[in-house]
Amino acid sequence: MRRRLGADMRMNGTDLAALRHVIAAERAGHPLTARELAEQLRISTAATAKLITRLTGSGHMARNRHPEDRRAVLLGATERSHRELVARAGPMHEAMFEVARSVPAEAREAVIGFLDAMTALFEEDAHQNRPPGNSD
Repeated sequence: MRRRLGADMRMNGTDLAALRHVIAAERAGHPLTARELAEQLRISTAATAKLITRLTGSGHMARNRHPEDRRAVLLGATERSHRELVARAGPMHEAMFEVARSVPAEAREAVIGFLDAMTALFEEDAHQNRPPGNSD
């Protein structure tokens, strides 16, 4: 789904992940700085600067002055990005909810247990296979 969404929006996986992080941070009431975005994406600040330039140039991201510290720059998703994400991801999300609603009530606990176990397995594998020096 992410690959398809990225292709539809003409952005690579890292750009799409950046946009997702920025939107999540905005929703949580803590817009990200470029450094915070770099940390979340686990890429260099130089690569993040290029990414931000790409996303601002394409109209998906905006740089905004911090309301209290005018020297700081906060990142935000543009209204265009929000509209495009809803338009492109909305139908897929609705289809996913429809599939979830179709699971019989008596089977839901087993499905949840299975998905939790698979998620834990993948998270454990991802943690064990991190590059050296990456401790989180």
